[in-house]
Amino acid sequence: MSITSIIQKNTIDSLSALFNQSFSEKDFQVNQTKPEFEGDYTVVMFSLLKALQLSPDVIGNRLGNHLIKTYPEIYTGYNIIKGFLNLSVADDYWLALLDKNYNDNCYGKKEMNSKKVMVEYSSPNTNKPLHLGHLRNIFLGWSYAEILKANGYQVIKSCIVNDRGIHICKSMIAWQKFANGATPQSTGIKGDHFVGDYYVKFNDAYKAEVAQLIAAGKTKEQAEKEAPIMKATQQMLLDWENGKPEVMELWKKMNSWVYEGFDFTYKNIGADFDKVYYESDTYLLGKDIVKQGLEKNVFYKKDDGSIWINLEADGLDEKIVQRSDGTSVYITQDIGLAVQKYEQYKIDQSIYVIGNEQNYHMKVLQLISKKLGLPNAENIYHLSYGMVELTTGKMKSREGTVVDADDIVDEMIGTAKQHTEALGKVQDFTGDELEALYKTIGMGAMKFYLLRVDPKKTMVFNPAESIDFHGFTGPFVQYTYARIKSILRKLEADGAITNELHTTNNGLLKLEKDLIITAEQYPAVLEQACTEHNPSLIANYIFNLAKTFNSFYNEHSIAKAETEEKKYVRIKLALFTANIIKSSMQLLGIAVPERM
Repeated sequence: MSITSIIQKNTIDSLSALFNQSFSEKDFQVNQTKPEFEGDYTVVMFSLLKALQLSPDVIGNRLGNHLIKTYPEIYTGYNIIKGFLNLSVADDYWLALLDKNYNDNCYGKKEMNSKKVMVEYSSPNTNKPLHLGHLRNIFLGWSYAEILKANGYQVIKSCIVNDRGIHICKSMIAWQKFANGATPQSTGIKGDHFVGDYYVKFNDAYKAEVAQLIAAGKTKEQAEKEAPIMKATQQMLLDWENGKPEVMELWKKMNSWVYEGFDFTYKNIGADFDKVYYESDTYLLGKDIVKQGLEKNVFYKKDDGSIWINLEADGLDEKIVQRSDGTSVYITQDIGLAVQKYEQYKIDQSIYVIGNEQNYHMKVLQLISKKLGLPNAENIYHLSYGMVELTTGKMKSREGTVVDADDIVDEMIGTAKQHTEALGKVQDFTGDELEALYKTIGMGAMKFYLLRVDPKKTMVFNPAESIDFHGFTGPFVQYTYARIKSILRKLEADGAITNELHTTNNGLLKLEKDLIITAEQYPAVLEQACTEHNPSLIANYIFNLAKTFNSFYNEHSIAKAETEEKKYVRIKLALFTANIIKSSMQLLGIAVPERM
C-alpha cells in the first residue's frame, strides 16, 4: 500500500473516531507537501469544514494529534497552514521501505489477474512505408500494452494491415505503367519504400491527366472522374474483388515486398505483435451481423437496397452499414472483426490505438455494437491520440512529404553519434559497442520524446531537442542510469557493496528523503498510467526521479559518506533508483546502457 493510501486510511479512521461520523476518501485530499512548507504529505481539509462546523485549526490539531498518538511508527509531527495539515512521516518508515524494496527488480508491478486485453496498433497500409505518424502510434500502443502487463493483465498485441482497396490499386497501376519490371531487388530499394514511390508516381500522373482534361474543356469534377489512370485503378479494384488471377498475383507480389520492409522496420524499432489481421481476410465480415441487425430493427433498408442505422437520437447521424450492391463498408468490417477478436480470444477489453481523426468512427463502432448486443461492446476503448507534426509543418504521403520511419530512425542514430562523440567519454568502447550505444541513445531519444506528451495532444517532433543530454529527454534519463551504474561498479570494486547492507536510523537528510519519497511513488504512477491509458505519466515520472537523484548525488557523496551507515543507505538509494529507471524505461520500450 502506498504512503498516500496509508494516510487516507489513517485519516478516515481518525476522523471517524474523533467525530463519530462516517468519512471516505472523497471528503479530503492527500497531496505531497509543497517544497516551501515543512512536512512530507498534506491533508487538505477544506471540504471537512462544512460537515464538522469547526475551524481548520481545530480540525487540524485534533486530527494531527490523533494520527501521531495512534500511528507513532508513521507520523512524527505536523503543522497547520490555512486549512492544510502538513504531516511529517517518520524516517523509520522510509528506511523500512528502502530496506524492503531497494533490490526488487519487480517493484511496482502487480500479480497476474484473470483479465485479458487486446491492444491494436500500427494498422499500416501496404501502399507506403511506415512514417513518423506511425511511430507515435506504434510506440504508444506497444508501451501501453507493456503497462497493462505490469499491472497484471494478459495482453494480446494485434495489428490490422490495410492490404486491399483503391489506394493499394493505385500503387499497383503505377508500377505496371512506370516500373518496366523493376523490383526492390533490382533497384536496391527497401520494399515498402519501393512500393510507396509508385503511390507518389500515381498521384503525380493523376494530377497531370486531370490538368490535361481541364485544359481540354472538362470541369474539375469531370476530369477527376474521367482521368484514364483513375479509371484503370477502379477497374483493377473490381478485378481484384472478382479474383482475376494476374491481378491477384501482382497484388501478392507487391504486398510481399512491403511486408518484408515492414518486418525490418518493426524489428529495428523493437515493435512486435502476437496477432496480425489482414483486411483482405476481414473485409467481408459483418454481412451476417447486418442481417441480424435488420431482423432486430436496429438497421433499416432504403429503397435502393442500401442498409443504414439512424443514430440521430444518440447525437450522431445516419450511417450506412451496407451498400446497395451488398458490399461492406469500413464500419461493418470493423464490427465483424470486433466479434472475431472476442470469439478467438474471449478478451475482457479491446483497445484501439487510432488517431483522433477517427474519434467519430470509433463512437459509431461502439454505439452500433451496443445496439446489436454484441459481446464485450461495453469494453471497446479508443485510445485516441493527436497527430505528429514536424517543425516544417504537416506531412502528406500522397505528395511524398512524409518523413519515413526508417529515415527518422537513421537520423536519430546519426545525431546520437554526433552528441556522444562530442562528449568524448567513449574512447574505450569497441566499434560494435559504439554502434549499439548510438542506436540505444537515438531510439531512446525518439521514443521518450514521442511518449512524454499526453497522447490526446497534437505534438511537434524536434529531433535536435529530443537528444539533448541535459533536457527533458530519454538520453538524460539514460545518462543518469549509466552514472549510477558507474558509481556502483566503483563501490563494488572497493568492496563496499556486500550482500548485507546493514542500516540503522541515524536520520535522513532532506535530499535522501526526497529521493525515497519519489521512488515510493512508482507503483501508484504505474497504476495511474494504466487506468488513464497514458504512458506519458511514466515518462514524466522517470524524468523527475532521475532529476531528483542527480540533485541528491551532486550534494552528497556515496563513497565518501560521513559514516558507514550513511554509505549503506546511499548505496541502497542508488540501487533502488537504478532498478526503477530500468524497469520504467523498459515499459516505454527504451533500453538503458550500463555505461555511456
